[in-house]
Amino acid sequence: MRRTKIVATIGPASREPETLVRMVAAGLDVARLNFSHGNRELHAENAERVRAAAARVGRQVAILQDLPGPKLRIGALRDDIVELKPGEKLVLQCGSTADGDGRRMSVSWDGLAGCVDPDDIVYLADGAIRLRVTGVRQGDCEVETAVEVGGTVASRQGLNIPGSTRGLSAVPEQDLDMLKFGESIGVDLVALSFVRTAEDISSVRRHTRLPLIAKIEKPQAVEVADEIIRAADCVMVARGDLGIELPIEDVPMAQKRLLRIAGRLARPSITATQMLDSMVNSSRPTRAEVADVANAILDGTDAVMLSQETAIGQYPVQAIEMMAAVAERTERQLPYREWNEERVRRDARDPAYTVAYSACAAARDLHLAALVVPTLSGRSVRLISAHRPPVPIYALSPGRETVRRCSLMWGVEAASMRRHEVTEALIADAARRVVELGWVKSGARVAITAGLPSGRPGTTSLMQVQRV
Repeated sequence: MRRTKIVATIGPASREPETLVRMVAAGLDVARLNFSHGNRELHAENAERVRAAAARVGRQVAILQDLPGPKLRIGALRDDIVELKPGEKLVLQCGSTADGDGRRMSVSWDGLAGCVDPDDIVYLADGAIRLRVTGVRQGDCEVETAVEVGGTVASRQGLNIPGSTRGLSAVPEQDLDMLKFGESIGVDLVALSFVRTAEDISSVRRHTRLPLIAKIEKPQAVEVADEIIRAADCVMVARGDLGIELPIEDVPMAQKRLLRIAGRLARPSITATQMLDSMVNSSRPTRAEVADVANAILDGTDAVMLSQETAIGQYPVQAIEMMAAVAERTERQLPYREWNEERVRRDARDPAYTVAYSACAAARDLHLAALVVPTLSGRSVRLISAHRPPVPIYALSPGRETVRRCSLMWGVEAASMRRHEVTEALIADAARRVVELGWVKSGARVAITAGLPSGRPGTTSLMQVQRV
């Protein structure tokens, strides 16, 4: 059983029903809908197609809505693509909607002129093009720049300003509107882009009950990562923009630190961006990419993510198959005992932490076949997953949303079961259910967690070892 989860972006290369079926069969656990691209009708249709594909294959697949956040973008270009050469002058016009060219481009945010100063650096095209600010005309909302590193820029590509973007809204109203739409089409998880503080998470939580994923993409977010990850339900190490905002040589250590914090706080983590980037055009990845995926897993990531590889790449199914193969091979070498002892910061006031630790220790010492975790909210599953037990974790819940959200948790396979008000009945039914699903053979010994009183979330307080 593969334990590391696979997140893949749905796009033109992967949205056809038969392709989605093959992707789910290959190991897709979470389907990402990138709301920076496409319209609402397209995303709604993609969500329906993902659900249909999961039903055909008989696997649980969660849907992740990735909100654009305060992302700066240039506007449309007259010929769609422009080649910029070193030494050329380029004016960035804030808030304009006019089509741009090689001399003047519009920028989506009218506050840009008040955010930069002469000699600041601005990046285009995911950091490939470097501009130096030579002058600012705030009255005209224009930023004059000189091209230091040239290249090709296309319509509506991103613009990055390393450091603080003062005055830029952390949660645009457009994102909140998209959030409501996402809820209406049944998304399971929401990713927030360019999070800078824990308050950014809290401000969105007032508008939704969906689990929130903090995408770490700014240097100031890395500095307060502990607070942000504690406030969020999950964290994504979004190495694309992070590699532009930070010196690129700092990204690997930032990634390790973020994954370590997530493990300590028992928050699921996703490592993203360019993991198998060469598979956009090639049927096989580079050796360096395979090593990158393996090292993220060895660092403790819960999930690895594919972006362009499945959104616009030529080999979306093969990319998932490769990700799954690397994960399965790497997981043989994971330090399970070390992680169970050290990875999670246990809260002595919360019995659920102690039960999670004890269940994982019992799985190892008693050679159990599995850990069976009946749950309402998914919290007890998350705590056990964070300890990285050496056996499968089988989550059972009466809530369909909880079942799907477990798709992001390391080592967890989830299914539905009816709700129980009596703890003894809950344990007995959980034992029957895992045998009925074919997860565990009759007669195998497992540990089952439960709570008193039964039927209330957050009450996990006991563990029972028994034969099913």
